[in-house]
Amino acid sequence: MLTTIAYVLAGLAGAAICFVGVHDLLAPQKAAAGFGLPEGTGESPTSHGWMSARAVRDIASGLFIFILLANGKPHVLGWIMLAACLIPLGDAWVVLRNKGPKSAVYGVHGGTVVLMLVITGMLLGS
Repeated sequence: MLTTIAYVLAGLAGAAICFVGVHDLLAPQKAAAGFGLPEGTGESPTSHGWMSARAVRDIASGLFIFILLANGKPHVLGWIMLAACLIPLGDAWVVLRNKGPKSAVYGVHGGTVVLMLVITGMLLGS
């Protein structure tokens, strides 16, 4: 039962990060604000490029989750999700370093880390 709940949560997380990636790829100017970078950061062509690169990373991360779900080995998915916690931790650091809003640092990126750690615990504990 715990594994099923963890799989559902992991699948939802994978779908959400793919959705965010596709959205940000289609609208990189809005991606900077959603990410938590200060106002205006997403307006330059260089920023568009960086936000698009981040969007592709998000899409790939979501697809990795689906590949691992299809594999049917909860411990493997759990260890990969634990390692992947470095992504939102790094994102939080980037936003903090660029004086972005604390709500993005702790709410968006920190919340993602907490969710991933909960799912990781469920997967490794199953």
